[in-house]
Amino acid sequence: MQGIPRARPLFRELAALWAPPPVLTVSQWADRFRQLSRESSAEPGQWQTSRVPYLREVMDSLNDPATEQVWFQKSAQVGATEALNNLVGFFMSQDPAPLLVVQPTVEMAETWSKDRLGPMIRDTAALSGLVASAKAREGTNTLLAKEFPGGRLALAGANSAAGLASRPVRVLLMDEVDRYPPSASDEGDPCNLAMKRTQTFWNRRVFACSTPTLKGHSRIEAGYLSGDQRQFWVPCPHCGEFQTLKWSQVKYDEDAPKDARYCCEHCGTLIDEVDKNGMVSRGEWRASARFNGIASFRISELYSPFSTWGRMAAQYEQDKKFPETLKTFVNTSLGEPFESQGDGVEGTGLVARRESYTAQSLPEGVLLLTAGVDVQGNRLEVSVWGWGADEEAWRVEHVVLRGDPGTPSLWNDLDELFRKRYVTDDGRELIIEAAAIDSGGHFTQTVYGYCATRKKYRLWAIKGFAGFGKLIWPKAASKAGKTSGDLFLVGVDTAKDLLYGRLRSILDDGPGYIHFDATFDQADADQISGEKIIYKMVGGRRVRRFQPVSDDAPVEQLDCFVYAYVHDFLGLDPPDFL
Repeated sequence: MQGIPRARPLFRELAALWAPPPVLTVSQWADRFRQLSRESSAEPGQWQTSRVPYLREVMDSLNDPATEQVWFQKSAQVGATEALNNLVGFFMSQDPAPLLVVQPTVEMAETWSKDRLGPMIRDTAALSGLVASAKAREGTNTLLAKEFPGGRLALAGANSAAGLASRPVRVLLMDEVDRYPPSASDEGDPCNLAMKRTQTFWNRRVFACSTPTLKGHSRIEAGYLSGDQRQFWVPCPHCGEFQTLKWSQVKYDEDAPKDARYCCEHCGTLIDEVDKNGMVSRGEWRASARFNGIASFRISELYSPFSTWGRMAAQYEQDKKFPETLKTFVNTSLGEPFESQGDGVEGTGLVARRESYTAQSLPEGVLLLTAGVDVQGNRLEVSVWGWGADEEAWRVEHVVLRGDPGTPSLWNDLDELFRKRYVTDDGRELIIEAAAIDSGGHFTQTVYGYCATRKKYRLWAIKGFAGFGKLIWPKAASKAGKTSGDLFLVGVDTAKDLLYGRLRSILDDGPGYIHFDATFDQADADQISGEKIIYKMVGGRRVRRFQPVSDDAPVEQLDCFVYAYVHDFLGLDPPDFL
């Protein structure tokens, strides 16, 4: 019996070894175990939820048995990506289950795995022992799949139906859902496909986060509205009254935006930036709708410890010039969906913009010329556009070159146009510095060959690429057939939306304003305004598409305008040509 006391320490050690892990919430697990990696964090080291206190309830909602789904509508700079990473780590370590993480594309899933997931597993001791080495023969640790005791983590892209429709999962984590395509291949909405994989689990958990896009077409906005709609309320350091932070209450002198302060909506006192973190630390989430099993949250950069009101004000002053950059500010800084002012433009309003300048005498503000060429069966249509500071634009002329595009003579005429010299009112001579030529018709190889021999003149073969959100100018060229030339896939719907937005919103000379020359008439205006946005169902979702206002409406000038809008994407800086 005397040996029993001596054995007790050993029994305690064995009991501790076999004991279940302590019951922790997601935020408690992160505070105890999570390490932020140097590759992906400006503040590497131990995670501290106190640094971003508004994320505590967002993460811990998935520990609530009554909560099945969490939707998080947010801006950039609020730590949402790391919150998602914490969820992954928690379920791998504390509550093992089959997990699926969905990124907008397969490529983005691979990048997240390499840049975020891999370093997190490596640097977090609670995770590093759960996953085999990537070099292990078992093949249980690949770029898009990680096996661990009690579960498996799969990664998928929303653009791949195959990745969304395989084995069941209990935990589904969807990142940047507003960047998902309308349909995964041809099989329907990616969110719906992914959520179907959780249906067999009574204790499933779904988390979705994103910056929003367009009002009425935003997945994250719809998810937020489907839940209890929580917002983060913070107390004024002067009067103590709680309020949500709103952009309209940020006050500053336009000449000194970095000195911005926040005006309390109750007592009117201007709050200094140094008081913000204290306000946020005492903040609380308050719901405005009834709880139905879906917890939904909304927050903006105004609360972020990684940004300042002054930095946001400076960004707003820069972004407010153009509707497309203002949209970016509303989406990524305020975390709100952008409300478009319309779906097209009126041709009659464009004629009213007509000015007295001509192609023979251009305004002094014109610094650079580009052209867009549309290839038709019996002609080439060419629009020449001038560009000035801050993308102020002038239509210079629209020329129709008639002939057979299959014969050299018509292309010789185009060469002659490209050699033309234009003169500004202050005596400068300008030439067309770059041109984009549509290769999508019946003369594809002819266009390829023409552009391949004229690359040094910046004449580029392009092909329109429909769909909103596409890059206007791609990051890299494709191969133009068997020639030595390049082919650029142009996001034509994105460009049309941008240019139409400027025509609707920018009504005074200056940044982004679009001018029309003395020859511009109603027929020209009807072509520029010849398309509108329509809404159609794709994969079970309502999506936007451009189409002509009527079946027989010519839109060559609109197409040429889009093609001429290239200098931002070719590295052409107008002052270089003064």
